[in-house]
Amino acid sequence: MSRDDHPLSKLVRKLESRAPLSDGDRAAILALPFAERTYEAPAYVLREGEPAKKHCSFVISGLAFRQKLAATGARQIVSIHMAGDVLDLQHLFLNRADHSVQALSRLETAEIDRAALQDLVLERPTIGRAMWIDALIDASIFREWVLNVGRRDAKARVAHLLCEVSVRMEAAGLNDGQGYHLPLTQEQLGDAVGLTSVHVNRTLKALSELGLIRRDKRHVRFDDLDRLKVAADFSALYLHLDQSRAPAE
Repeated sequence: MSRDDHPLSKLVRKLESRAPLSDGDRAAILALPFAERTYEAPAYVLREGEPAKKHCSFVISGLAFRQKLAATGARQIVSIHMAGDVLDLQHLFLNRADHSVQALSRLETAEIDRAALQDLVLERPTIGRAMWIDALIDASIFREWVLNVGRRDAKARVAHLLCEVSVRMEAAGLNDGQGYHLPLTQEQLGDAVGLTSVHVNRTLKALSELGLIRRDKRHVRFDDLDRLKVAADFSALYLHLDQSRAPAE
C-alpha cells in the first residue's frame, strides 16, 4: 500500500496543516494500529455517558454530527464533521463521553488505538502541537455555533451553517465552493440552528426566493456565495484556515 492510499494519509495531511511534521512524525502516524469501520446513518459512533472507548475515530469519508440531549429529549446538534476530522479527540484523555456522535451519512472511519495515540502525542511534541491546534479550532467553531444560535435571526442562522459547511468542504477538497449534498433533514437542520422544522422550511424558501441558494432535494448550490456570506454575517476567521505551519514566534 502506498502512503497516499493509506487510510491514515488524510490524518497526516490534516495534522500537517496544523504544524510542520517531520518524516519521522509522518511515519509514526501511519504506523498507528487501527481498524477500519463503516457506520450507516444514523448509527451512533459514541454515546453520552459511555466510558471512553479503546479507540479514537478518524473520518475517512462521510459526515457525522455531535449532539446533546436535554432532560425533555430535545436535541441540540453542536457540530458537523467530515473527512479529515477526528471525532472524539477530546476523549483522548477524558474517561467518559459527555455527548453523542452519530453518522449523518454512510461513514467510513479508521478507529485508532487510544493508548497508542496517547503515547504518540506525548512522545512526539510536534504531533501533540498539531492536535492541540486542531482541538482549539474545534473550540473556536463551538463558540461560533453558540453565537449563531443565540444572537442571529433565522435567515442568518441557516445561511451561516450552509456557508460553514461549504467553506470547510472546499478547504478539505470535497467540493468546488459552488454547492454540495447536505444530508441533513429539516428536523436535523432545525436542531443545529435552534429552529422548528417548519421554521427551517420557511427560511430555506426565503433564501431561495432571495436568490441566495438553489435547492434540489438535499443538494444546495450557490450562484453567489459572497452574497450568502453577507446575509449570514459569516466570516471564516473562526475556522482559522490561515493557520501557519511554522512554529509561533
